[in-house]
Amino acid sequence: MQYRPTGVCSRLIEFTLDDNNCIHDVQFTGGCNGNLKGISSLVESMNAQEALQRLSGITCGIKNTSCPDQLAKAIQASLASAQ
Repeated sequence: MQYRPTGVCSRLIEFTLDDNNCIHDVQFTGGCNGNLKGISSLVESMNAQEALQRLSGITCGIKNTSCPDQLAKAIQASLASAQ
């Protein structure tokens, strides 16, 4: 899955979902390198629904979204397209 986030510093989010809807190989292009590596590591092999629950609604500073929130939106879009 490739997702173009909006309202954040990262420009692209890429990841895969396996047959059990677990997340793998999350990569962000742009954004805060260390933080995004940390997020990617934390969600590795996590169930997509659990990640959605944990990441949705997180904000960054005065923005009404964040890279984790945008990852949640990307996961949600991926799940919707798989149905």
